[in-house]
Amino acid sequence: MARQDQATIIDVVAGNVRQLRKAAGLSQEELAHEADLDRTYISQVERRQRNVTITVLARLAAALGVGPERLLIKPLAGKKRD
Repeated sequence: MARQDQATIIDVVAGNVRQLRKAAGLSQEELAHEADLDRTYISQVERRQRNVTITVLARLAAALGVGPERLLIKPLAGKKRD
């Protein structure tokens, strides 16, 4: 069971997808197109309502130009998130 102060893996993926998407200057619709997903799916991922499969994680990472592991790494404490 996760402690309250620890982010779950869903939180980490959601935050990383959102941060990397914004850094790349992509809209949710553009990212969805690049990853061959629906825009509502991207929205659900970013709002922590979707638990992505490994396959989708790889597609999102490729569309964002990063390795899949980058979406799983918890950001350093104190780093600002959008």
